[in-house]
Amino acid sequence: MTENGGPAGPDLSRIAVREPPPPKAKRFYKVVSVDTQGDQHRILLDGRPVKTPLKKTLDTPHRALAQAVADEWQAQKTEIDPVAMPLTRLLSTSIDRVAMERPAMMQSLLAYIDTDLLCYRAPHPAVLKQRQAAVWQPILDWLEATHGIGLTVAQGVLPVSQPTSAGLAAAALLAQLSNDKFTALQVGAAATGSVGLGIALAHGHLNAAEVFAASQLDETFQNETWGEDYEAMERRRRIEAEVAAVGRFLALISSK
Repeated sequence: MTENGGPAGPDLSRIAVREPPPPKAKRFYKVVSVDTQGDQHRILLDGRPVKTPLKKTLDTPHRALAQAVADEWQAQKTEIDPVAMPLTRLLSTSIDRVAMERPAMMQSLLAYIDTDLLCYRAPHPAVLKQRQAAVWQPILDWLEATHGIGLTVAQGVLPVSQPTSAGLAAAALLAQLSNDKFTALQVGAAATGSVGLGIALAHGHLNAAEVFAASQLDETFQNETWGEDYEAMERRRRIEAEVAAVGRFLALISSK
């Protein structure tokens, strides 16, 4: 279970042996540019279009996003570091996975509603309970008032099944999203452990910093009480960077 008593996913921290990361590819190009054909903007390396992992053209109808992705490629030095290219990864995911696997991805996303971080509150101590209520409850209230997604709050270790109406409302909301915005919501939800926070970020109700802070409320309290270790700090940094990248991706696809 999580620190606030809610259900938890698999404990990846228990995996003692990890495969070394694959070697990075050498930078093989000199000039990065953006080419426009009709309403699509594609990224070129020495005049050749960048391909996604599934060999599709990396393009987008959003000029600002295309330029930002091109900037990521330009920023690479002697080696190409995918970790330093979050916008490229998000756009590739939208093209390769979401465009092809969206129904299955939506069902997986909806299944996480029953374990949404915002719905599991600590029975104690009182100060943590107060923080959770002050930060998380307004988000749940907004979800219900704006999108009809009424989620039930639980305390302690027992999981709660959310109302069918909440799932139907969430499904209707997700169905309306573009592939790019769906990608952002899905990645945001995975990073924070909350579909509700993913929706709030995708719809501009909260910005990336606010979403990250809400997702880390329990961890922040624990750190204040017991101090922060190196592994926890690194994990928080990764989540913060992921959420920030999603926030930037959303801003770029919303710009004219």
